[in-house]
Amino acid sequence: MLKRKAEKYIIKWIEGSKTALLISGARQVGKTYTVRECLKMQECNYLEINLIDKPEFITVLEQSASVDDLITNITALADFRPVKGETIFFIDEVQEYKEIVTKIKFWVDEGSFRYILSGSLLGVELRALRSVPVGYLTKIKMYPMDFQEFLIASGVLGETIDYLRSCFEKCIPVNEAVNDKMLKHLRRYLVVGGMPQAVQEYVDSGNIGNVTQIQENIIELYKRDYTKYEHIDKKLMLITVFSQIPAQLLKQNRRFNYSDIKKKLRFERLENSFLWLTYAGVAISVYNATEPRVSLAQNVKSSLLKLYSSDVGLLTCQYGSALRARILLSGDNVNLGGIYENCVAEELNSHGFDIYFYNSHKQGELDFVIEKDLSVIPIEVKSGKDYYVHSAISNVVSNEEYNIKEAIVLANCNIEVKGSIKYMPVYMAMFIEDNVNFPVLEPI
Repeated sequence: MLKRKAEKYIIKWIEGSKTALLISGARQVGKTYTVRECLKMQECNYLEINLIDKPEFITVLEQSASVDDLITNITALADFRPVKGETIFFIDEVQEYKEIVTKIKFWVDEGSFRYILSGSLLGVELRALRSVPVGYLTKIKMYPMDFQEFLIASGVLGETIDYLRSCFEKCIPVNEAVNDKMLKHLRRYLVVGGMPQAVQEYVDSGNIGNVTQIQENIIELYKRDYTKYEHIDKKLMLITVFSQIPAQLLKQNRRFNYSDIKKKLRFERLENSFLWLTYAGVAISVYNATEPRVSLAQNVKSSLLKLYSSDVGLLTCQYGSALRARILLSGDNVNLGGIYENCVAEELNSHGFDIYFYNSHKQGELDFVIEKDLSVIPIEVKSGKDYYVHSAISNVVSNEEYNIKEAIVLANCNIEVKGSIKYMPVYMAMFIEDNVNFPVLEPI
């Protein structure tokens, strides 16, 4: 079983939460498998209902005016006898009947059973609902496997990861042999990515040809979803925008150029497509912040953005076998700028950061800026050996107006600190997390 970080949150819910649990994420990121394995590990009494495989249950859900109706109808269809106070109903692919999310309040209030809801495209579908009950749903979003999960699947010991985290936190160099090995693991991650089926194939066989076939199938599955939604909303250009991501990330500044799709095409024509792909969890939108200062969200110029793939393995799959072979066999001689950036964007996104980039004719361009520990942190990603050259970071750090105390350069290097700039191996992005803990406030 591939170990997922989401497991601990699901198990914590199983052990005592009285809310319903809603798990969202893009297709093929492992939602169903992870929930099922957690239920088995905890020896739960549960019934799994997949609304795509068994669409007849949608009618049951629609027509059940009460929990008693629901149980009577489910028992008849599923030949399953639920036990009050014990049974968990795991209803999967709920995007096929999204109104279930508004009904859940009444089921939770009734209290006889517990409910896990899971589905793809929920970020898209739930936007259309008039109301989503507050206080009755615990929400978990799942992503493709991040680099730390990939390392564990690859057999890297927990003690090694703890050692790497200690080096990151103390800003001390990693043992050179260990650092070289982690950079090799990173290059493999750039090709395999984090889709669980692809990772499992890599772990089982090491056959990158088989991994590629799995990735191509996932991309085709995504495009079928896009076709369906483009048919519903004629203004969407999902396949076109999605297919442009690899080419856009080969550009020097990575910014999405709308005219590459059609001459004189404007942001307004594509905005809904960017939002759809982001809400669906298949792309990561990184918008331009006009000032590198708190609050970044208040300094956004939304018409300038970079668009990254939600999974770096799906990205490199679209570049073709020749580039992937060069990444694996001679990574130091390949320009990995956009691919490294994609990998870092994935890590930051899965850690809950809102990600921005910054560009100024006077200061230069920063690949990413985030808010961490109540401060703005600039991040530059370098794929070459000239990682000490970073005029934009140097400029904003030296600008007292911005009050930036720390900046990070991620590169093919070891850990080194020069003033307020930390140089880190690219894989250390897996440890960039927000550590803010707000105090419990006493009544005034």
